[in-house]
Amino acid sequence: MTKRLVDIDDELLKRARAAAGTDTIRATVETALKRLADHELGIQHVRRLRSRPLDLSLIEEARRPR
Repeated sequence: MTKRLVDIDDELLKRARAAAGTDTIRATVETALKRLADHELGIQHVRRLRSRPLDLSLIEEARRPR
């Protein structure tokens, strides 16, 4: 892990802490970075799913009891 010195807007940090429910700056920043990375991963998955046609027969097959 690398230490970094950054300037953070106090009001933005206050709002982010409240939204994340975190007590420390470190926890707030880690939570924000994780949420951003997870959000981007979700967008990539949606793009991948939208890039190919939906085969409804596969859904029906998956629903059938085995």
